[in-house]
Amino acid sequence: MKDKVVIIGSTGSIGTQAIDVIKTVGDKEIVALACKSNVKKLYEQVKFTKVKLVAIYDEDAANDFKNICKRNKLNIKILVGMDGLIKLASLKAATMVVISVVGMIGIRPTIEAVKAKKIVCLANKESLVCAGDIIMPLVKKNKVDLRPIDSEHSAIWQCIQGENKNAIKKIIVTASGGPFYGKKISELKNIKVEDALKHPNWSMGRKITIDSSTLVNKGLEVMEAHHLFDMPYDKIDVVVQRESLIHSMVLFVDGAVKAQLGVPSMRVPIEYSLYKENRKFINEKEIDWTKLEKISIGTADLKTFKGLSLAYKAIKIGGLMPSVYNALNEVAVSRFLNKEIKYLDIADFIEKGMREFEKRKLNKKSFTITDIERTMAFAERL
Repeated sequence: MKDKVVIIGSTGSIGTQAIDVIKTVGDKEIVALACKSNVKKLYEQVKFTKVKLVAIYDEDAANDFKNICKRNKLNIKILVGMDGLIKLASLKAATMVVISVVGMIGIRPTIEAVKAKKIVCLANKESLVCAGDIIMPLVKKNKVDLRPIDSEHSAIWQCIQGENKNAIKKIIVTASGGPFYGKKISELKNIKVEDALKHPNWSMGRKITIDSSTLVNKGLEVMEAHHLFDMPYDKIDVVVQRESLIHSMVLFVDGAVKAQLGVPSMRVPIEYSLYKENRKFINEKEIDWTKLEKISIGTADLKTFKGLSLAYKAIKIGGLMPSVYNALNEVAVSRFLNKEIKYLDIADFIEKGMREFEKRKLNKKSFTITDIERTMAFAERL
């Protein structure tokens, strides 16, 4: 039986490629799409996929989409806001939900998809970074097939297939180092938005590209890996792999290392998440081993790129602090992209915000989704 797929975050980089992979392979049916506000792209996707149901998070954008459909005589059911995303995540007709929306708005749809016992293909880091302690027990309780899409976590997942968990000594998450690897703080003072968006290897969304440049992305991925693979933080390392050919590695107790390699593309992680062990031909580029000169490994500069060191601090403090770290970063990156703050201000804003959160004694070891959402309000007020 064909999986019937809902894609939440369909107009972003992952969502767009997920549609392409499904259409290339051809044995799943896309039944609904959701986006935040990019209704022009959503309209093109609706025409392409022939879906009759969409959800749009932004109310003004939803009204614009209604007008687009009216002008083009397109009969589409439109759900609006968080309620709309939640309804799609738990849609009775669906068997699989891809959650690729960026930011904390992905948390509630992820939870509802898990509660509805869907196959969940997850590309929303924030769901596990902020709410992993809530979501993973639900995954276990409902016996849900939760599959990562991020390239690093997909690589780890592929490496541990068929292995005894007790044989895993360490997980090694790789980082490209971004466009500023090797630079010192003095060289980063006048970085422009355009500079930070020039990733040397990957084509990603704007927010994730900035996170990659600051190494905040790696901090979030360490937190995510902890929850996905039930691995203590002290058994998760980060190394720099400049060519982005090794997507992550697993070290076993006998000294053996498994690594998943491939060209820097999200199509393979998306395909593996959608089809799991049943790999499909997706016409992806391959590494040309005859022309490969080197695969380099380096260390992350935690002093210059303190976004990663602050992630380790948030991990150590625990409770709501990983959520605070994530919320502060979301706000800071948004302000940087809007050219309201400078590049180095991103990490400084996170650091000051974490300090303020501790100073106000707002942290909780046991928390709810409402508590998590309040961390975003806290960050936005700073």
